[in-house]
Amino acid sequence: MTTQEVRLCGLLLREHFGEVVEKVGTHLIKSGTQNLRTILHETGMSLDLVKKSLCVLVQHGVCVFSSGRRGPGSPTEYRTSCDRILRILRFPRYIYTAKTLYGDTGELIVEELLQRGELTMSSTVKTVSDRLTQNMEDGRSMDYSEVSSAFSKLVETHFLQRCPPMAAAGKTDSSASSAPAAPSNASPESFPDCYKVPQVTLRGQGKRRLSSEDAEEERSAKKPRLDSETHGDEGIYWQVNFERFHLYFRDQAIISAVANKLDQTSSEIVRTILRMSEVTTSPTAACTKPLSANEIFRALPSSYNIGRHILDQYLTLLVDDPMEFVGKAGESGGGMFVVNLHRALANLARSTLESVVQERFGSRSARIFRLLLRKRHLEQKQVEDFAMIPAKEAKDMLYTLLSHNLVQLQEVPKTPDFAPSRTFYLYTVNQLPTARMLLQNCYKTVANLIERRLFESKESKRLLEKSQRIEAILGSLQASGAEPEQLTEVEEMITTAEKQQLETLRLHINKLDSAENQVDETIFLLESYVTSTATS
Repeated sequence: MTTQEVRLCGLLLREHFGEVVEKVGTHLIKSGTQNLRTILHETGMSLDLVKKSLCVLVQHGVCVFSSGRRGPGSPTEYRTSCDRILRILRFPRYIYTAKTLYGDTGELIVEELLQRGELTMSSTVKTVSDRLTQNMEDGRSMDYSEVSSAFSKLVETHFLQRCPPMAAAGKTDSSASSAPAAPSNASPESFPDCYKVPQVTLRGQGKRRLSSEDAEEERSAKKPRLDSETHGDEGIYWQVNFERFHLYFRDQAIISAVANKLDQTSSEIVRTILRMSEVTTSPTAACTKPLSANEIFRALPSSYNIGRHILDQYLTLLVDDPMEFVGKAGESGGGMFVVNLHRALANLARSTLESVVQERFGSRSARIFRLLLRKRHLEQKQVEDFAMIPAKEAKDMLYTLLSHNLVQLQEVPKTPDFAPSRTFYLYTVNQLPTARMLLQNCYKTVANLIERRLFESKESKRLLEKSQRIEAILGSLQASGAEPEQLTEVEEMITTAEKQQLETLRLHINKLDSAENQVDETIFLLESYVTSTATS
């Protein structure tokens, strides 16, 4: 945990949950595991506010609780971590992935669960059906069965999972009594029903928004709508499985790298291996389970029309490639092949570091950086010769990289007295510490982007509120069938200068949002590499 991580976590908590929750969450990050009494004493907040803040954090999987260290009967202790909070930064990517894989229905299901933290299946189906129905222009209503089917597919592919049963710790402390489920840190191995969808029959359709009079008539004339307590899933809450999404992002990064390095057919072969191994491979495994060439051939999409001899050539090409994304683990069944996950992440992180050096310091510095990565240790004269760069320029570039901690200098003395005249000075690149340093710079960059976006919105707060009021008035007039003259009159309440200012503001906000997402992709790659190195 670093200062930049704490700063970014505080900004994310404030933006999504407010300043009160931010204060409690930031305190837990800095102080570690604490019980309710200690949190109250050190934050100086009221008991009610602290309890509500903890419930919000637990509801969204940001905070976990457990029995006290003194055993049963001791006060419940709460803890959080930067990793859990930083997942908030990736919410747009989770939603977009669900939309790509399962369409609008999957998108809204994941979005609803991210917004609420935890929900029952029936409540999620009802809410998503209503939202889809309101967006349909042909007057059709979305059936609960369609949404329920998409929900089940997300569970089958492990993108959604059940929340663990209420922990014993939650029963000993009233501060956690309003949280619907226990912390979201139980693994599927310790919770066998994690991906078991309950036998719930959901019948009905989503409904459109009605006027107040129509809603009153409906409440008096029609029977109650879908209720979780009457459909057999009470007490069964669901949450987004972030680890599964992260594995999908990792696999997509590997597939994209193979496509850029070789071609689309090679990437499709790697995609097939990863798809066949995604359930059987541990998230921390260094490589996928071995698959024979025969199994890979049978699992390839028929649309590619790849013959067996062509597949063997591609597999040989992938195994011989210097990046070593694919490795050979045996000869049975036409050859056993694996995807080297940790090695692939290391190569992706290495490419990221090289691109950063090239963007900041130019192609010649990047050439020196790549040379040191490949040769490990070189003297200054060797760098000049191998990189074919004049001595003065090479010296300046090396010192610039050294001053930014991208290159390290190692002293190898010939004698015990460390005399400069009898010492070798070798330049080297330590990839892991450099990746960690770049990761901290990325955290700082995202925090700056968020602060800039909040500043831009605050500066134009009055104009944004005015625009929202006018949009609400226009919406109500259109719903009531107002005359075009009335609509034009309301639209003219915003002047031309204000419209231009609003357009400029939206452009700036969109650029900042796009930059956040792009930096987050780099953060994900570097985090995955650092984590894989720690577990290997």
